[in-house]
Amino acid sequence: MASERKEIMAQQVFEVQGMSCGHCASAVTQAVKALDPQAEVTVDLASGRVVVQSGQERQALAEAIQEEGYTVAA
Repeated sequence: MASERKEIMAQQVFEVQGMSCGHCASAVTQAVKALDPQAEVTVDLASGRVVVQSGQERQALAEAIQEEGYTVAA
């Protein structure tokens, strides 16, 4: 009998530098969803904020965003 593992979804807010267009928002969203396909991602280009609702650890999410070439403020 297979058991399903339920991840606890937590909201994480990241201050991301270097995003300026729709492509940037899409790249960040896709990077997060590659880690967690169930994640909810909201990108606000004007403020540079990325809000992620996910069960992944904060550090893993930040690294995924940074791998796309953006800077995540500490």
